[in-house]
Amino acid sequence: MLDNNNPNHILNSLQSRKDKGLLRQLKTNFPEIDFCSNDYLGFNRKSIEVIQEPYESGSSGSRLISGNSIYIEETEKEVAKFHNAESALIFNSGYDANLGLFSSVPQKNDLILYDELIHASIYDGIRLSYAKHYKFKHNNVEFLNDLIQRHKNSFTNIYIAVESIYSMDGDLAPLLEIVELKKHNKNIFLIVDEAHAIGIFGTSGSGLCNLLNIEEDCFARIYTYGKAMGCHGASVVGSNTLRDYLINFARSFIYTTALPQHSIANINNAYKLLQNLTQINKLQTVISYFLSNTNHLKNLIKSNSAIQCLIVGDNNKVDNLENILAQNNIYVKAIKSPTVKVGTERLRVCLHAFNTVKETDLLIKALSDEKFCQVFKT
Repeated sequence: MLDNNNPNHILNSLQSRKDKGLLRQLKTNFPEIDFCSNDYLGFNRKSIEVIQEPYESGSSGSRLISGNSIYIEETEKEVAKFHNAESALIFNSGYDANLGLFSSVPQKNDLILYDELIHASIYDGIRLSYAKHYKFKHNNVEFLNDLIQRHKNSFTNIYIAVESIYSMDGDLAPLLEIVELKKHNKNIFLIVDEAHAIGIFGTSGSGLCNLLNIEEDCFARIYTYGKAMGCHGASVVGSNTLRDYLINFARSFIYTTALPQHSIANINNAYKLLQNLTQINKLQTVISYFLSNTNHLKNLIKSNSAIQCLIVGDNNKVDNLENILAQNNIYVKAIKSPTVKVGTERLRVCLHAFNTVKETDLLIKALSDEKFCQVFKT
């Protein structure tokens, strides 16, 4: 049947996704036992209890027009202090932060070198930049160094973009080795996205850069609040000069309505909750328990982070495995290509401070069940 209300490429693209079993759809009904969400510390649940003060529902404009306030700026000062930086600038989301930073800072005569598994928001920012860009093999410092040596005399500045914890494998970036490369070469600026490290590593959950004592070696760090912090928004942390530059040139900051006061209050409260290490310690206990009881599972990419992945290698199989777990009231998300490379489709397990021993045992039992394992063999 012809559809004259939509361009053909829209219809054809959707049909192609349907034919391949890759059509994304929104859900509202989720299994009860959560091993899927990014609410690693359970702050999303706690913040609802904490925030009781009345706030205006909106902010009435962008930060440069009517949406700024002393409260937001004081919060940014506290964020900067917490992360041992000169300044911080709050964006509406991690996507907006990465888009604004990478699209505005690198210039035409600059080069961006980025890990091939970098988050889509960073890559989208890179594509909007006028800078040249090349990817390097995942966590391969030798490959990165080769690119630096090959191109360092052809560009004014080189920006290296990595995530401290990668969202699909849960593995850690070789930050110490990358910092060493930076020290031996001029005009190299390191940008680290700490989205999946805040609340997990470092002093009071301040991130992997803090744990490794390399905060001063970073040109910019991005802290996203939609994961362990359990709220909304993100901060770009760096120098006062960087903050001034982003206010003037980051389009995703300039041309959007500011976060409302209650969102800023949630960010404030999340940082206060980090000072109490109870939830962080609980999460580390859950991670240790899961790792020590899953040595028998093949194809499991183990991680010291909250993210654990079971590589399946097939879209249909991983769909079936998600459904089997859902039948046991366990919510683990199937991550399919093209989100990940073909052949690396996986179940992504997210561990939380609120996951009980009973829930974790149920998950491990389900992952070890004969019916579950049979899918791998078919």
